Amino acid sequence: MKLYIKNMVCIRCQMVVKAELEKIGLPYTYVKIGEADIIGNVESEQLKQLGLALKKSGLILMDDKKSILVEKVKSAIIELVHYTEEQIKVNLSDYLSEKLNYDYTYLANLFSEVKGITIEKFYLTHKIEKVKELIVYDELNLTEIAYKMHYSSVAHLSNQFKKFTGLTPSHFKKLKNKRRDTLEDV
Repeated sequence: MKLYIKNMVCIRCQMVVKAELEKIGLPYTYVKIGEADIIGNVESEQLKQLGLALKKSGLILMDDKKSILVEKVKSAIIELVHYTEEQIKVNLSDYLSEKLNYDYTYLANLFSEVKGITIEKFYLTHKIEKVKELIVYDELNLTEIAYKMHYSSVAHLSNQFKKFTGLTPSHFKKLKNKRRDTLEDV
C-alpha cells in the first residue's frame, strides 16, 4: 500500500517517516520524498496514529488524488534540482509527463490551480534556492555553479538570480560575508 505524504522535502523528512512507521510497527519497502510503500494492509487506527505523529513534524498524510498528484510534481522537481547531478535530456514538461504518466497540460493546470503558481516558476524558484545554497557554501565559483545547475552561461544565471531575488549573485555573496563578519565580531 502506498502512502502519500505532503511536505516531505529532504532526507530528514524521510528519516522522520521511517521512525514513525517503525514505532507503529508498519513494515515498509521504501520511503522516498513524498511517499512510502507499506507492506500489507494498514488498519485505520494505525493510519490515524501515523497521521497524528507525522503532523507533529509538519508532514501530512494525503488521500485526495489531485493533492497527491501535485505533491508528486513537487517531489519530482525537488529531487531533480536538489538531489540529481545529471541534466535531464528533455525539457521539463516532457520529463514530468514521462515520470508521472500524465499529460503536461493537465499537470500544469492542476498545479497552478492548487498551488497558485506555475510549475515553471516552482522549478526556477528551487533552482535559485539551490544556487543560493551553493553560493553560501562558497566551495564553487559562479562559473562552476552555472555549469552544475545547467545554466547556459554565468550571465543567464545572474539574470535569473537577479529577477528572482533582486540581487546579483556577487552582491548576495557579499551580504552573506558581511553577515558572517558581523556574527564573528559578536
